Order: sequence, then C-alpha cells, then structure tokens
Amino acid sequence: MKKTKKALGIAMALTIAVATAACSDDQSASPTPGSNADTGQALNYTFGEGKTFHANEPVSYSMMYSDHENYPNKKDWRLWSSIQEKTNVTFDLNITARTEYENKKSLLVNSGDAPFIIPKTYDESPFVAGGQIVPISDWVQYMPNYMKAVKDWGMDKDLRAKLKSDGKYYVLPGMWEVAGGGYSYVIRKDIFEKAGVDVKGLEGKWTYEDFYEALKKVKAFTGAKYVWSDEFNGKSALNIAAIQYGVTGGDGWGLSNGTRFNEQTKQFEFADATNDFKDYVTYFNKLVKDGILDPESFTQDDKTAQAKFFKGDTYVINANYQLMSDFKTKMQAPGADLYMIVQPGGPKGMLQIETSRLENGIMISKNALDKLGKDKFIEMLRFVDWLWYSDEGQTLSLWGVEGETYTKDASGNIALKPDVTYNGINPTAPKKLNVDFGFGGGVFAYGGSAKLKMSKMTDGEKDYNNRILTLRKARTLAPPIMGTPDESEQMNLISKPLMDYVNTMTLKFITGQANIATDWNTYTAQVESLGASRYVKMANDIFGKTKGMLGY
Repeated sequence: MKKTKKALGIAMALTIAVATAACSDDQSASPTPGSNADTGQALNYTFGEGKTFHANEPVSYSMMYSDHENYPNKKDWRLWSSIQEKTNVTFDLNITARTEYENKKSLLVNSGDAPFIIPKTYDESPFVAGGQIVPISDWVQYMPNYMKAVKDWGMDKDLRAKLKSDGKYYVLPGMWEVAGGGYSYVIRKDIFEKAGVDVKGLEGKWTYEDFYEALKKVKAFTGAKYVWSDEFNGKSALNIAAIQYGVTGGDGWGLSNGTRFNEQTKQFEFADATNDFKDYVTYFNKLVKDGILDPESFTQDDKTAQAKFFKGDTYVINANYQLMSDFKTKMQAPGADLYMIVQPGGPKGMLQIETSRLENGIMISKNALDKLGKDKFIEMLRFVDWLWYSDEGQTLSLWGVEGETYTKDASGNIALKPDVTYNGINPTAPKKLNVDFGFGGGVFAYGGSAKLKMSKMTDGEKDYNNRILTLRKARTLAPPIMGTPDESEQMNLISKPLMDYVNTMTLKFITGQANIATDWNTYTAQVESLGASRYVKMANDIFGKTKGMLGY
C-alpha cells in the first residue's frame, strides 16, 4: 500500500505544478511581492510571465555549447550582446564541436565537472543514475513561462514520456504548441501530373496502395529503371510507412524496441512479428520486384541518391522541407516542379507521422544547485525560463533583435530583413542569420507557439504543414516504459540482438534475399527465441507498476 500511495502522489506532481503556475504567473506568487517564497528575502532580479528576466547585478552561468560547423561560434555575435542587454546575464561557455558534443557531455557529467546548464540533450537517460543531474520536475513550479506552456498547450501527456522510474523527469524539453510535418516524400509533381496522377486531388485520401498505383503510372510514362531511389539508407521511408501499418521500422529513425501499445487492452505488444508487419514488408518487396523502388536505396550514400534525383533519373526521394528547398537549387532536369506530399495513409488510418511536440532539451547540473544554493539556483532557473520558454526569449533566440534582423507588422507577423537569409527565406541575401548574428541556432532556438513555428517557414512549408494538420489525424502517444536502471539494462540486453535481427530481416524480405512466403515462420520463431515475449512481459509488468503515475 505504501508503494501505491507514493506512486499516486508522484502522479499528481505535474498536475499540482500546473495548478500552481495557473495561480501565480510572476513574483507576486511569493508571500511578499518581489520576495523569495521561502525566506521572504527581497529578490535581486525581475522575472515572471510576460516580463523580461533582468538581474540587478551582472551574473554569469556556465553552459555547454555545441559548436556547429556550419555556423561556428563568434564572440561578437549579436546573440550574446542582446541576451546580456536584456537580462544582465552572460555565459561562461564550454565550447565543444558538434561532432564531439555527446562524448564531452558524458565525460563532464560522469566526472562531476559539468557546467550548470547543459542544452542540446536528446537522451538524458544515461545520466540519471549517476546523481549529477537535477530532477528538474521538482523545480518547474519556479518557472512561470514553462508552466504556462504546459497548461495552455496541454503538454502533460507529452511530458509523461520523459518520466523515469522515480516518477520524475530530468530534462527541460523544448516544447512546441503543435507538432510539425516532419519527413515525407518529395516528388516530381510535373512528371506525376504528366503521367495522369492528380496529386492534389489524391493526396488527402491516398493510402500506400494508392501511392503504389500512382508510382506505376509514373514508371509506365517515363520508362525509368526505377521511379524512387532513396537516401538515409531507406530508414526514413521505412519509419514513415511503418506508422500507417501499426509496426516499427527504420533503424535509428523509428525501429526502437519493436513494440506498440494497444489502447484497447492497455498492454504492450511486439508489433514486428505480426501480420501487420508481414503486410508492411510485403508492400516494399512489391515496390522492389516491380522496378519502382531502387534496392540500392538501402545501401547507397545520400549524395548518390540525390544525384539520381537531380539528374532526372528518378522522381521520388525522402526529405524534410528544408532539404527540399536546397534540392530546388540543384535540380538539373528542366522544368522540375518539386512537391512534398502528405504522407500516404494505410491499414491503421490516415495518421500524422509526428506525434511528440517535444524537442531536445536542457539538463541542469547538480553543480548548479550545490554551488549557487537554493535561492540563486531558482534565479538561474527563472533566467532559463525566460530565454527558452517565454515568447520574448524564444523570438530573440530565433529571429534576433527587432529592427536589426527582423521587423513586425501590426498583426505581429515577423519578416526577416531583406539583407538577411535563414531557412530558405531571402535565399540570395548577403547575410546569414545564424552565421553572422548567431540567431536561429540549435542550442537556443527550439520550441514555441504555433505562430512562432510558422514564422520560420516559407509559404510552401506553411502549406505543407497545414495540409498535414488538416488531412491527417493525430496519433495517441504511447506511455513510456519506466524501468529502473536494472530493469532497463535487462531489457536492453534482450532488445539489442532482437532488433538487430528484425532490422536485418526487414531488409532481406524487402529486397528479396529472404522469401516472405517460405521464410516467414522461421522469422517469427527466431524473433520469439530472441526474447520478444520476455521483453513484452517485462514492459507490461513495468507498466503495471507505473501506470498510476502515468494517469492510466
């Protein structure tokens, strides 16, 4: 009974924090306005919802910084001076090349020498057990802008995905009000239409089988050896299609642990040995057999796939919208009209690909709490809250300084200055927002309102995202498997060889190296012998113990 009560208590943490934020949006939440809630001591800084954080005395916080090779850090970036002007805060940066960032992060955290603020964190799990990272869910009640986003955008279920076995989370994720369009298929719309495919008329309702029929028309019209030759070793395409078949696919993109959560039974199942999975690999095998999908898609490098598309040898390739914008400048085929389609639906429905509205996020080192003390630690969190979670801070990080790098119209719509380019906007402008000013970079610029998300899109990308939101249905988020470190290690020992085998056989089935008709039973037997049922039993046992704190 004690365990049950504890779990239920933890389950209320997010709800209580939201309620707290709803009642108090700035320093007036304290017993004395402008004072510390616990001590009554007057604050030496300004903070709050709708207010700019500003410290009365200059303050500096240590922070890891992932230095991107395409826009390397400069000391004189307007980014740094604009943050200092507004907040009186500077950073003591630990600058690390992007390619070495994860290794350096692990070294610093595990040695106990981590800077206070650790942004650009995609997976905090390896750092939890060591005790060097603050369980930040214990402190978010001090962050009014963060809690306002949680409440206003209904982020509770999204944040549950970050919970660990103790019912806490250890990273402040970037949060978007709406999910994005994500990766899809870029097609030669001019060729599809000449082949008799009504792209805009069909894409709202087409399934993968309908897409197959369209691809056959293109092959017949062009006589091409292959209509589709893909990049990313086919992993993005496999991930996108797997969602519509109710399975997992695309090693590193969506293969994961091969499970799905059944909302009717409230149990995990191993999806990648079901008849749904058989239908999924059969579909792609049909594309290969019919000379539609190039089997080299699963082995070639990205530049090879792109070259075929640029020359006009193929007519479909996988990409996101930013990549497609770049592709448009490199096409060698005259009259090429590139178009990003809404991803086809499938047996499980017409589903949106992107579900999570969470981005990579920020870990806070325990060093910050130990060295600053509680009151100064809360002050730092309120600065983080302003920079990463207030509309003002997010706009600054993304677009820079109004009047210098962008302007706003009467409706608040942002327009990049004509001599500045970013994300396909003003492509011929001489100055780059990230390279020359430091704004729009991955360390700061992630998360925000739907309006802010749309502000960085060209008209074409806005149209693509609107088509996704209009024509496809949002998916239900699966609960996390909140194992203890020991349980997670046991499950990883099962999952690694199991999913390596699934991934290998997926490609063999698709390319015809294995025969789906005659080798399927051998495949499912091997999946079982590698521990699929054991893995699922552990997942369901863990879910049974933790579902209370997840709201089930």
